[in-house]
Amino acid sequence: MIRPLGEKCGLAVWLTGLPASGKSTLAREVAQALNQRGIPCYILDGDILRQGLNKDLGYSPEDRRENIRRAGEVARVLVDAGLLVIAAFISPYAEDRSRVRSLFAEGRFCEIFVDCPPETCEQRDPKGHYRKARTGRLNSFTGVSAPYEAPASADLVVPTGKLTVAESARRLLEFILDRSPIGQTAGE
Repeated sequence: MIRPLGEKCGLAVWLTGLPASGKSTLAREVAQALNQRGIPCYILDGDILRQGLNKDLGYSPEDRRENIRRAGEVARVLVDAGLLVIAAFISPYAEDRSRVRSLFAEGRFCEIFVDCPPETCEQRDPKGHYRKARTGRLNSFTGVSAPYEAPASADLVVPTGKLTVAESARRLLEFILDRSPIGQTAGE
């Protein structure tokens, strides 16, 4: 059971980056570290939402926007309930990420750029999507046949192409604990 931290502590940590950049891996690592410190959190993942709430959506630009809009609304509801939410979504369009940010009160949303070179993402791609996109078997794939707009001013950049999973998770965990109301409640 997820025990809310309280209304003043809700926070959305929005991870954005290319497919296979490490968003979901980073989310799981940080969630585990937070739970070990007694700080409950919930992970919203693009793959999970597309199995249920967003299963009616495809990958057209319009459907991608709607996918992110719905994910943002779910994250906002959870943050309003006092939870820390780690959202791991490609969220390729800067305008959509800005729209999601506008749903939250000041200080309750952090945009994290999971920065990884496309070549590295393609090498570590566990689903083989890059290969399928390059051979024309997968259309509208972000980073190959569909655009990705990197954040111009993310709250934090985590260079997962240069850091290990542990180093990346440590960097994000320190950011959350140092700059959010969540860290202030950890010792209470």
